[in-house]
Amino acid sequence: MKMYKNKGDKPTKTGFGAGVLAAAHQNGNVLGIGADITASVGMNLFADTFPGRFISLGIAEQNCIGVAAGLALSGKVPVFSTYGVFAALRTADQIRISVCYNNVHVIIGGAHAGISVGADGATHQALEDIAVMRVMPNMTVVSPCDATQAEILTEKAILGLSGPVYIRFGREAVPDFTDEQQETEIGKGQELKQGKDVSILATGHMVWEALEAAEMLSAQNISARVINIHTIKPIDEDIICKAAEETGAIVTAEEHQIFGGFGSAVAEVVVRNRPVPVEFVGMADTFGESGKPEELMGKYGLKAKDIAAAAKRAIGRK
Repeated sequence: MKMYKNKGDKPTKTGFGAGVLAAAHQNGNVLGIGADITASVGMNLFADTFPGRFISLGIAEQNCIGVAAGLALSGKVPVFSTYGVFAALRTADQIRISVCYNNVHVIIGGAHAGISVGADGATHQALEDIAVMRVMPNMTVVSPCDATQAEILTEKAILGLSGPVYIRFGREAVPDFTDEQQETEIGKGQELKQGKDVSILATGHMVWEALEAAEMLSAQNISARVINIHTIKPIDEDIICKAAEETGAIVTAEEHQIFGGFGSAVAEVVVRNRPVPVEFVGMADTFGESGKPEELMGKYGLKAKDIAAAAKRAIGRK
Protein backbone atom coordinates (compact mmCIF):
# COMPACT_ATOMS: atom_id res chain seq x y z
CA MET A 1 0.00 0.00 0.00
CA LYS A 2 1.33 3.41 -0.95
CA MET A 3 2.70 5.57 1.84
CA TYR A 4 1.32 9.10 1.75
CA LYS A 5 3.83 11.93 1.98
CA ASN A 6 3.23 15.56 2.77
CA LYS A 7 3.95 17.67 -0.33
CA GLY A 8 3.93 20.79 1.83
CA ASP A 9 1.40 22.47 4.10
CA LYS A 10 -1.40 24.38 2.34
CA PRO A 11 -4.79 25.68 3.51
CA THR A 12 -7.74 23.76 2.10
CA LYS A 13 -9.35 27.10 1.26
CA THR A 14 -6.77 27.56 -1.52
CA GLY A 15 -7.91 24.28 -3.07
CA PHE A 16 -11.54 25.38 -2.90
CA GLY A 17 -10.69 28.65 -4.65
CA ALA A 18 -8.68 26.87 -7.33
CA GLY A 19 -11.52 24.41 -7.92
CA VAL A 20 -14.06 27.21 -8.36
CA LEU A 21 -11.77 28.94 -10.85
CA ALA A 22 -11.16 25.74 -12.83
CA ALA A 23 -14.90 25.08 -13.09
CA ALA A 24 -15.60 28.68 -14.08
CA HIS A 25 -13.19 28.43 -17.02
CA GLN A 26 -15.22 25.47 -18.31
CA ASN A 27 -18.74 26.78 -17.61
CA GLY A 28 -19.66 30.38 -18.27
CA ASN A 29 -22.76 30.08 -16.09
CA VAL A 30 -20.68 29.78 -12.91
CA LEU A 31 -21.11 32.93 -10.81
CA GLY A 32 -19.51 33.89 -7.50
CA ILE A 33 -21.28 35.46 -4.52
CA GLY A 34 -19.29 37.05 -1.72
CA ALA A 35 -19.99 38.45 1.73
CA ASP A 36 -17.10 40.88 2.27
CA ILE A 37 -14.49 38.18 3.01
CA THR A 38 -13.53 37.17 -0.53
CA ALA A 39 -9.81 36.49 -0.01
CA SER A 40 -10.34 34.83 3.36
CA VAL A 41 -12.33 32.01 1.74
CA GLY A 42 -10.29 31.63 -1.45
CA MET A 43 -12.85 33.25 -3.76
CA ASN A 44 -10.44 36.04 -4.74
CA LEU A 45 -9.03 33.82 -7.50
CA PHE A 46 -12.43 33.77 -9.18
CA ALA A 47 -13.24 37.42 -8.46
CA ASP A 48 -9.94 38.65 -9.90
CA THR A 49 -10.26 36.52 -13.05
CA PHE A 50 -13.98 37.05 -13.68
CA PRO A 51 -14.91 40.36 -12.00
CA GLY A 52 -18.05 40.64 -14.14
CA ARG A 53 -19.30 37.30 -12.79
CA PHE A 54 -18.69 38.04 -9.11
CA ILE A 55 -21.30 39.72 -6.91
CA SER A 56 -20.45 41.10 -3.48
CA LEU A 57 -23.56 41.45 -1.33
CA GLY A 58 -21.89 42.51 1.90
CA ILE A 59 -22.35 40.92 5.29
CA ALA A 60 -25.84 39.64 4.52
CA GLU A 61 -25.48 35.88 4.37
CA GLN A 62 -29.19 35.05 4.39
CA ASN A 63 -29.72 37.40 1.46
CA CYS A 64 -26.77 35.77 -0.33
CA ILE A 65 -28.50 32.39 -0.16
CA GLY A 66 -31.76 33.85 -1.46
CA VAL A 67 -29.96 35.47 -4.38
CA ALA A 68 -28.07 32.24 -5.07
CA ALA A 69 -31.31 30.28 -5.20
CA GLY A 70 -32.82 32.77 -7.62
CA LEU A 71 -29.78 32.63 -9.86
CA ALA A 72 -29.87 28.83 -9.85
CA LEU A 73 -33.54 28.83 -10.79
CA SER A 74 -32.57 31.10 -13.70
CA GLY A 75 -30.03 28.60 -15.03
CA LYS A 76 -26.86 29.94 -13.42
CA VAL A 77 -24.49 27.99 -11.17
CA PRO A 78 -23.89 30.20 -8.12
CA VAL A 79 -21.02 29.58 -5.72
CA PHE A 80 -21.37 31.28 -2.34
CA SER A 81 -18.76 31.08 0.39
CA THR A 82 -18.21 32.55 3.80
CA TYR A 83 -17.17 31.24 7.21
CA GLY A 84 -18.87 27.92 7.95
CA VAL A 85 -20.66 29.24 11.04
CA PHE A 86 -22.45 31.75 8.82
CA ALA A 87 -22.67 29.68 5.62
CA ALA A 88 -24.36 26.72 7.32
CA LEU A 89 -25.88 27.99 10.56
CA ARG A 90 -26.96 31.59 10.10
CA THR A 91 -28.52 30.70 6.75
CA ALA A 92 -30.12 27.36 7.69
CA ASP A 93 -33.71 28.49 7.05
CA GLN A 94 -32.89 29.96 3.63
CA ILE A 95 -30.88 26.88 2.65
CA ARG A 96 -33.71 24.57 3.71
CA ILE A 97 -36.52 26.37 1.90
CA SER A 98 -34.96 28.31 -0.98
CA VAL A 99 -32.18 25.90 -1.94
CA CYS A 100 -32.95 22.36 -0.75
CA TYR A 101 -36.73 22.44 -1.12
CA ASN A 102 -36.29 23.64 -4.70
CA ASN A 103 -33.39 21.20 -5.19
CA VAL A 104 -31.34 23.80 -7.06
CA HIS A 105 -27.63 23.60 -7.90
CA VAL A 106 -26.13 26.03 -5.40
CA ILE A 107 -22.58 25.47 -4.13
CA ILE A 108 -22.05 26.61 -0.54
CA GLY A 109 -18.48 26.86 0.73
CA GLY A 110 -18.17 26.57 4.51
CA ALA A 111 -14.77 28.10 5.25
CA HIS A 112 -12.80 28.26 8.51
CA ALA A 113 -14.41 24.98 9.60
CA GLY A 114 -13.36 23.21 12.78
CA ILE A 115 -11.50 24.32 15.85
CA SER A 116 -8.26 24.72 13.90
CA VAL A 117 -9.36 28.19 12.80
CA GLY A 118 -7.67 29.01 16.09
CA ALA A 119 -7.61 32.53 17.45
CA ASP A 120 -11.01 33.51 16.02
CA GLY A 121 -12.52 31.64 18.95
CA ALA A 122 -15.74 29.79 19.68
CA THR A 123 -18.04 32.12 17.75
CA HIS A 124 -16.19 31.49 14.48
CA GLN A 125 -15.29 27.81 14.86
CA ALA A 126 -17.81 25.82 12.81
CA LEU A 127 -18.33 22.64 14.82
CA GLU A 128 -21.98 21.91 14.08
CA ASP A 129 -22.20 22.49 10.33
CA ILE A 130 -21.94 18.85 9.23
CA ALA A 131 -24.85 17.90 11.48
CA VAL A 132 -27.05 20.71 10.17
CA MET A 133 -26.20 20.29 6.49
CA ARG A 134 -26.44 16.51 6.31
CA VAL A 135 -30.06 16.44 7.53
CA MET A 136 -31.18 18.76 4.72
CA PRO A 137 -33.00 16.80 1.99
CA ASN A 138 -31.21 16.86 -1.39
CA MET A 139 -27.99 18.26 0.10
CA THR A 140 -24.59 16.74 -0.75
CA VAL A 141 -21.95 17.27 1.97
CA VAL A 142 -18.27 17.21 1.04
CA SER A 143 -15.29 17.43 3.42
CA PRO A 144 -11.92 17.29 1.58
CA CYS A 145 -8.83 16.10 3.42
CA ASP A 146 -6.35 18.61 1.94
CA ALA A 147 -5.91 21.41 -0.61
CA THR A 148 -5.41 19.12 -3.62
CA GLN A 149 -8.52 17.12 -2.84
CA ALA A 150 -10.49 20.31 -2.17
CA GLU A 151 -9.68 21.52 -5.68
CA ILE A 152 -10.61 18.20 -7.28
CA LEU A 153 -13.88 17.79 -5.39
CA THR A 154 -14.95 21.42 -5.77
CA GLU A 155 -14.52 21.29 -9.53
CA LYS A 156 -16.42 17.98 -9.68
CA ALA A 157 -19.21 19.30 -7.47
CA ILE A 158 -19.74 22.36 -9.64
CA LEU A 159 -19.54 20.64 -13.02
CA GLY A 160 -20.83 17.15 -12.25
CA LEU A 161 -23.69 17.47 -9.76
CA SER A 162 -27.14 18.98 -10.12
CA GLY A 163 -28.43 19.74 -6.60
CA PRO A 164 -27.29 21.65 -3.50
CA VAL A 165 -23.73 21.05 -2.28
CA TYR A 166 -22.03 22.05 0.95
CA ILE A 167 -18.21 21.96 0.84
CA ARG A 168 -16.39 22.20 4.17
CA PHE A 169 -12.81 23.46 4.38
CA GLY A 170 -10.34 25.17 6.71
CA ARG A 171 -8.11 28.22 6.95
CA GLU A 172 -4.87 26.93 8.45
CA ALA A 173 -2.14 25.32 6.38
CA VAL A 174 -2.30 21.53 6.78
CA PRO A 175 -0.42 18.65 5.10
CA ASP A 176 -1.23 18.36 1.40
CA PHE A 177 -0.75 14.71 0.48
CA THR A 178 -3.37 13.73 -2.11
CA ASP A 179 -2.02 12.24 -5.34
CA GLU A 180 -3.63 14.12 -8.23
CA GLN A 181 -3.77 10.86 -10.20
CA GLN A 182 -5.66 9.03 -7.45
CA GLU A 183 -9.25 8.18 -8.33
CA THR A 184 -11.48 10.64 -6.49
CA GLU A 185 -15.25 10.48 -6.88
CA ILE A 186 -17.96 12.22 -4.89
CA GLY A 187 -19.74 9.59 -2.79
CA LYS A 188 -16.84 7.10 -2.80
CA GLY A 189 -14.50 6.69 0.17
CA GLN A 190 -10.79 5.98 -0.25
CA GLU A 191 -8.81 3.28 1.54
CA LEU A 192 -5.45 4.93 2.17
CA LYS A 193 -3.86 2.23 4.31
CA GLN A 194 -4.65 -1.45 4.71
CA GLY A 195 -5.21 -2.97 8.14
CA LYS A 196 -6.92 -5.90 9.83
CA ASP A 197 -7.30 -5.06 13.54
CA VAL A 198 -9.27 -1.81 13.44
CA SER A 199 -10.53 0.69 10.86
CA ILE A 200 -10.01 4.43 11.29
CA LEU A 201 -12.54 6.42 9.26
CA ALA A 202 -11.69 10.10 9.09
CA THR A 203 -12.83 13.21 7.27
CA GLY A 204 -11.31 16.61 6.55
CA HIS A 205 -8.15 17.63 8.35
CA MET A 206 -8.41 14.55 10.56
CA VAL A 207 -7.39 12.21 7.72
CA TRP A 208 -3.72 13.14 8.12
CA GLU A 209 -4.00 12.64 11.88
CA ALA A 210 -5.53 9.20 11.18
CA LEU A 211 -2.58 8.24 8.98
CA GLU A 212 -0.17 9.28 11.71
CA ALA A 213 -2.20 7.34 14.29
CA ALA A 214 -1.95 4.23 12.12
CA GLU A 215 1.84 4.56 12.14
CA MET A 216 1.84 4.87 15.92
CA LEU A 217 -0.29 1.75 16.20
CA SER A 218 1.91 -0.14 13.74
CA ALA A 219 4.86 0.41 16.08
CA GLN A 220 2.78 -1.44 18.72
CA ASN A 221 1.95 -4.33 16.34
CA ILE A 222 -1.60 -3.10 15.76
CA SER A 223 -2.71 -3.11 12.12
CA ALA A 224 -5.00 -0.14 11.43
CA ARG A 225 -6.88 0.46 8.20
CA VAL A 226 -7.29 4.15 7.28
CA ILE A 227 -10.21 5.33 5.17
CA ASN A 228 -10.82 8.85 3.93
CA ILE A 229 -14.55 9.61 3.82
CA HIS A 230 -14.49 12.90 1.91
CA THR A 231 -18.22 12.71 1.08
CA ILE A 232 -20.34 12.59 4.21
CA LYS A 233 -23.60 12.63 2.28
CA PRO A 234 -24.20 10.47 0.31
CA ILE A 235 -21.88 8.32 2.41
CA ASP A 236 -20.09 5.28 1.00
CA GLU A 237 -21.91 2.45 2.78
CA ASP A 238 -19.98 -0.27 0.95
CA ILE A 239 -16.55 0.79 2.20
CA ILE A 240 -17.87 1.20 5.76
CA CYS A 241 -19.55 -2.22 5.82
CA LYS A 242 -16.43 -3.86 4.38
CA ALA A 243 -14.30 -2.23 7.09
CA ALA A 244 -16.68 -3.38 9.82
CA GLU A 245 -16.79 -6.91 8.48
CA GLU A 246 -13.04 -7.31 7.96
CA THR A 247 -11.61 -5.50 11.01
CA GLY A 248 -14.43 -5.79 13.56
CA ALA A 249 -13.87 -2.36 15.12
CA ILE A 250 -14.17 1.24 13.94
CA VAL A 251 -12.93 4.65 15.03
CA THR A 252 -14.33 7.85 13.49
CA ALA A 253 -12.38 11.10 13.54
CA GLU A 254 -13.75 14.55 12.75
CA GLU A 255 -13.05 18.18 13.62
CA HIS A 256 -16.68 18.63 14.63
CA GLN A 257 -19.07 17.82 17.46
CA ILE A 258 -19.38 14.07 18.01
CA PHE A 259 -23.18 14.38 18.11
CA GLY A 260 -24.94 14.40 14.76
CA GLY A 261 -21.87 14.73 12.59
CA PHE A 262 -19.60 12.41 10.63
CA GLY A 263 -19.31 9.79 13.37
CA SER A 264 -23.08 9.63 13.68
CA ALA A 265 -23.39 9.14 9.92
CA VAL A 266 -20.94 6.22 10.06
CA ALA A 267 -22.68 4.70 13.09
CA GLU A 268 -26.04 4.79 11.29
CA VAL A 269 -24.54 2.61 8.55
CA VAL A 270 -22.86 0.25 11.03
CA VAL A 271 -25.92 -0.43 13.18
CA ARG A 272 -28.08 -1.14 10.14
CA ASN A 273 -25.65 -3.49 8.45
CA ARG A 274 -22.80 -4.88 10.57
CA PRO A 275 -22.81 -3.82 14.24
CA VAL A 276 -19.28 -3.60 15.66
CA PRO A 277 -17.70 -1.45 18.40
CA VAL A 278 -17.37 2.20 17.32
CA GLU A 279 -15.34 4.88 19.10
CA PHE A 280 -15.77 8.57 18.29
CA VAL A 281 -13.00 11.17 18.15
CA GLY A 282 -14.29 14.74 17.91
CA MET A 283 -15.44 17.67 20.00
CA ALA A 284 -17.08 16.23 23.10
CA ASP A 285 -20.22 18.40 23.31
CA THR A 286 -18.32 21.60 23.99
CA PHE A 287 -17.52 24.93 22.37
CA GLY A 288 -13.93 25.74 21.49
CA GLU A 289 -11.91 28.76 22.49
CA SER A 290 -9.34 31.20 21.17
CA GLY A 291 -5.82 29.82 20.81
CA LYS A 292 -3.17 28.45 18.50
CA PRO A 293 -4.63 25.77 16.20
CA GLU A 294 -2.16 23.05 17.15
CA GLU A 295 -2.65 23.66 20.86
CA LEU A 296 -6.44 23.60 20.51
CA MET A 297 -6.32 20.34 18.56
CA GLY A 298 -4.30 18.85 21.40
CA LYS A 299 -6.42 20.23 24.22
CA TYR A 300 -9.66 18.92 22.73
CA GLY A 301 -8.34 15.46 21.90
CA LEU A 302 -8.11 15.73 18.11
CA LYS A 303 -4.54 14.54 17.54
CA ALA A 304 -3.07 11.29 16.25
CA LYS A 305 -2.39 10.03 19.77
CA ASP A 306 -6.06 10.47 20.65
CA ILE A 307 -7.12 8.49 17.60
CA ALA A 308 -4.63 5.75 18.48
CA ALA A 309 -6.02 5.57 22.02
CA ALA A 310 -9.57 5.31 20.65
CA ALA A 311 -8.46 2.50 18.35
CA LYS A 312 -7.18 0.52 21.32
CA ARG A 313 -10.49 1.05 23.13
CA ALA A 314 -12.42 -0.14 20.08
CA ILE A 315 -10.24 -3.24 19.76
CA GLY A 316 -10.73 -3.95 23.47
CA ARG A 317 -14.50 -3.98 22.96
CA LYS A 318 -14.49 -6.66 20.26
